[in-house]
Amino acid sequence: MTEISTANSGLPTAPANHPLLEVTDLKMYFHTRDGIVKAVNGVSYTLESGKTLGIVGESGSGKSVTAMTLMGLVPMPPGKVEGGEALYKGASLINASEQELRKIRGNKIAMIFQDPMTSLNPVYRIGHQLAEPLILHKNMSKREAWARATELLHLVGIPHPEQRVRDYPHQFSGGMRQRVMIAMALACDPDILIADEPTTALDVTIQAQIMELMQDLQKRSNSAIIMITHDLGVIADMADDVLVMYAGRAVEFGPVKNVYYTPAHPYTWGLMGSLPVSNWADLAEKTPLHPIKGMPPSLIDLPSGCPFHPRCPYAKEICREQEPPTRALGGLHTASCHFAGDEGFGKNNLTGGDVA
Repeated sequence: MTEISTANSGLPTAPANHPLLEVTDLKMYFHTRDGIVKAVNGVSYTLESGKTLGIVGESGSGKSVTAMTLMGLVPMPPGKVEGGEALYKGASLINASEQELRKIRGNKIAMIFQDPMTSLNPVYRIGHQLAEPLILHKNMSKREAWARATELLHLVGIPHPEQRVRDYPHQFSGGMRQRVMIAMALACDPDILIADEPTTALDVTIQAQIMELMQDLQKRSNSAIIMITHDLGVIADMADDVLVMYAGRAVEFGPVKNVYYTPAHPYTWGLMGSLPVSNWADLAEKTPLHPIKGMPPSLIDLPSGCPFHPRCPYAKEICREQEPPTRALGGLHTASCHFAGDEGFGKNNLTGGDVA
């Protein structure tokens, strides 16, 4: 296993035979008084420079914990990596020391956090918080870093950035704080930008501007993006590949076109069937939605066999008894279902079916 080199900048360089990011069978469990929470339970994917990976799934499926594990931001204990590996340019993120991770976090791998109301330090000015990573990672002077901080606020659409850069977080609305978090993540032009619900607190117009800004960064620096969201439309527009997560597991993975047009897992069908139509002709016919029945399982007490079987309209006895293998469906498209790819399985998949 390649360790992170501390020579020169202390940052790993990418060997020709390694992708930018490679996650293999990653498992992050939380040891609590009530039991072991299997928050991430065997997730694998690869990410190349210039590509966007979308991660979708219901709340509690392990999307954010997967990203925070890569960043080394999960408190241990109670968290513990129980298996698997995550390689950045061929170097281990899991086995890296805190000192090594500090050289990567915010610099080469940056994250836009989900909750802007608690992610900024209330006692420091916005400009100070934006300038800090630039001084630390880019060796800018204080004057240069504050000038860049002002420029970043302008880029994310904050009016009067010359004045607002000296304000404190409590003087910003939730949407404005979200924009500051996005500016902070973009500051060092990272190799990988992890965006955890980056536009939740923003109106539709600003959402489009932020997405365009992220894509501009990607084109300029050939960076990669991991987009964590509930919005399947955003994934369809931005992502090259999509990872569908359920109960801490990757149940389907593949290129967006494959997963969207030929989904192979009943959970993916359920997510698609829960979307409202955007076609006015269909809307006039009052096409009903088909939500997924039931609730996600407890990650402390997962069902036997396939974790989705209690909610799956196609479940059979084998689903209740045996954990499904990951089946290759052609190219990079895979699905963890006993019947994925079988002829005739889920023919009317967006309208549900009968439990066997």
